Amino acid sequence: TLTIGPLDQRTIKANIKVSSTETGHIFGTIVYENSSTAEKAYINLNDVHLDIMDYIHPHTCTDEAFRLMWAEFEWENKVAINTGMTDLSYFLDYVVKNTNMCCLTPTSALGGKSTFLAANLYAKSIFGEDALVNVSVEKKEDGDGKLSGYIRIRSKTQGIALSLGDRITAVQREGELTKTEDAEAP
Repeated sequence: TLTIGPLDQRTIKANIKVSSTETGHIFGTIVYENSSTAEKAYINLNDVHLDIMDYIHPHTCTDEAFRLMWAEFEWENKVAINTGMTDLSYFLDYVVKNTNMCCLTPTSALGGKSTFLAANLYAKSIFGEDALVNVSVEKKEDGDGKLSGYIRIRSKTQGIALSLGDRITAVQREGELTKTEDAEAP
């Protein structure tokens, strides 16, 4: 309890503990009582956005554990591949690097001159939540050779699936800009 006089001010610091990534936002409210009327008043604070990259880290698991979790997890976010990149391996490496994921598919299975690539990625949040990703991408055999396909994200909670999907969408856009800038560099 803190009593503040008229036109007085106090600074209060509080530590908060985040126990889940359900929405990627922290909401807060200040509740105080007016001493003369004994009524409670509420001040809603601006929400704080948490970037998924701050709390998700690469992790490994067995193929069997991955398949078991894939079947068990109910939240799925399907993100269409929409990029100007034309190299399958480069695209996969770019997604892995920029989403803090670990590629579970052995590199020996990813090599070769195929026009199709499928890989499983895995990460774990600092809260112990699992994030599973399946990348299924092919190189179109038309004139521009662009990549198409889907990235499917599964998790126990909706928040991780949606946040990771948003991150992957942003990463694809950033990758396209980087490739364009590289091409234009003298």
